[in-house]
Amino acid sequence: MAGGDVILPAMRFLTGWIALLLAVSVTLAHAVDGKIIKVLPHFLDLQGRHSLSPSLFERDAYQAHLRKAPAEISSVRFDVEWSAPGTAASPRLRIELRGKKAGAKPEVVESPVKAGWFGGTWSVVKLDKEVYQQLGGIAAWRITLLDGESKLAEQKSFLW
Repeated sequence: MAGGDVILPAMRFLTGWIALLLAVSVTLAHAVDGKIIKVLPHFLDLQGRHSLSPSLFERDAYQAHLRKAPAEISSVRFDVEWSAPGTAASPRLRIELRGKKAGAKPEVVESPVKAGWFGGTWSVVKLDKEVYQQLGGIAAWRITLLDGESKLAEQKSFLW
C-alpha cells in the first residue's frame, strides 16, 4: 500500500470539513442581516379591494384603472417581501410617506411583523383612509425594516 493511498482520502475529508466550517461561519456572520426584497404599493378602491380577482393580470389592470380614476381610490396598501433570518427582537416595518398635497406633513406608519420559517415573508401594511386623504396621495415613500432599534434594511421610492 502506497502512502498516497492514505493521504488522498484524508485530504478530501479535511477539505470537506474546512468547506463546511466556512459555509457555517459565513451564514452566522450574516445572520442579523436583513433585506427588503420587494415593495408593491397597491391602491385600494372604495370597498378596500386592490384587485377584482386573484389573477395578477387582473390586479395590474385594476391598478391601472384606479390610477386613471383617483376619485375611486380610498387608500394604499403596501405588500412588502422581506427577509431577516437572525432577528432577536420583534421585527417591524416603518413606512415614511410624503404626500402630494401642498403643506401636508410627512406621515410615519409602523407595523409589527412576524418572520416566516426561514426568517422572511410577505407582510401587508395598510394606510388609514384619513391619513391618505390628508396627504392628498403619495408622492414618495421609504420603508425600513427594524429589529428593536437597529435598522436592518431600507428601500425607498424613486422620488424619496
